[in-house]
Amino acid sequence: MTKRNTILVLSGKGGVGKSTVSTNLALALSMNESKVGLLDADIYGPSIPTMMGVQESPQLDDQQKIIPIQAHGIELMSSGFLVEPGQALIWRGPMIHKIVQQFCNDVAWSDLDFLVIDLPPGTGDVQLSISQTISVVGAVVVTTPQKVALDDVKRATSMLDSLKIPLLGVIENMSGFLNPATNEIIPIFSQGGGEQLAKDLDCPLFGTIPIDPNVCAAGDTGKPVLIENPSSPASKAFFKIAQKLVAQISKFNHDKVQSEVVQTRS
Repeated sequence: MTKRNTILVLSGKGGVGKSTVSTNLALALSMNESKVGLLDADIYGPSIPTMMGVQESPQLDDQQKIIPIQAHGIELMSSGFLVEPGQALIWRGPMIHKIVQQFCNDVAWSDLDFLVIDLPPGTGDVQLSISQTISVVGAVVVTTPQKVALDDVKRATSMLDSLKIPLLGVIENMSGFLNPATNEIIPIFSQGGGEQLAKDLDCPLFGTIPIDPNVCAAGDTGKPVLIENPSSPASKAFFKIAQKLVAQISKFNHDKVQSEVVQTRS
């Protein structure tokens, strides 16, 4: 499978809201009139089915390809569709590699503009298998403002360097608590962590997302905040982040073409 704009979403550690960001980022891209797929590659902890309110099992087409599930205008695939809710997945490395290859090569994705891949936190078999199986335009790193999260992110970006995957930019989640009564954002962690991380990594900070009760409730009910409350501060942040991501990808693709032209002429 070759997708023109395949985007990895990763984090250095769990608990930073990576899957929430992946889900709403995919929706924001889709609501900007793009054809989008969302691949939940967090094999051991799939949460996309719950966040998107889908628990059905995928079917096979005439070519024995897996037909992705449709929800909220985007195409979905997840290991969560293959097991009963709550069932533990006890798979070793070779099995993980096989299922990742199947998700990448044996899913009947349509002609997508963007394929967003939600990776497991940290570094491991899935990240390596993805890099060996498909071509990606780059990765987006999700962090929170705390120092421990920032340190873990730097380890994850070191993995990107070793796999020769470009870092597109940083998204800071949980940047402060959104008071629903006043819409005021109250800092509850250290501030400016995402901005400093982006400077250290020499990449853009795409945006900051507040802790919004609407986002938490939407994830639990399977009705993403961009669908239920598109005018909320968090939703507006996701839309702006998606716009900056598209601009960055366009720049990367343009620079890549220019580089290939120069190499051809030399």
